Amino acid sequence: MRNGLRALATAVALTLAAPAAAEEPSATVDEVIAKVLEAAKFLHDKGQAGFSDFNNSARWVWKDSYVFVFSCRDDRMIAHPLRPDLVGRPILQMEDEKGTMLFQDLCAAGEGAGGGWVEYWWPRPGEAKASRKISYTQSTQVSFQPDVRVAAGIYDDSMTVEQLDARAERAVMPQKDAP
Repeated sequence: MRNGLRALATAVALTLAAPAAAEEPSATVDEVIAKVLEAAKFLHDKGQAGFSDFNNSARWVWKDSYVFVFSCRDDRMIAHPLRPDLVGRPILQMEDEKGTMLFQDLCAAGEGAGGGWVEYWWPRPGEAKASRKISYTQSTQVSFQPDVRVAAGIYDDSMTVEQLDARAERAVMPQKDAP
């Protein structure tokens, strides 16, 4: 029953995201950064009770992107709106088709205060063939589970990780100065 509800929630999320996808098929860098920062704040405020929201809510799925949640310390996927089969499974030994240990890289990139971007190969939603994906990841403090990361990505062949890190740093800096 639980898997059925999860599948239904994923179908609803994709259906709700479809009109936006028809207008503009690809998520932007700024949208990804904003969603990841929003997700980090949401989990910080809501705590572990907020994890299920990422599996069952259209709020975290848009265009060709989505927010996923994982724990580096616990080596597991906490929430994934499009791949419920990954939830609860070990992630640190996962490789993309080019041998990149993508979650090890995501864990390292998310350690800093401003988060970071990681390049790897992953299928776009609805496709079987992997494409170049660059995900932004940020750590967040969640009660009783301090090592939580949130991430979302773009499918882009032109921007470098360095360019994206600079964009993310500019986006995060104003928040650091806020009271």
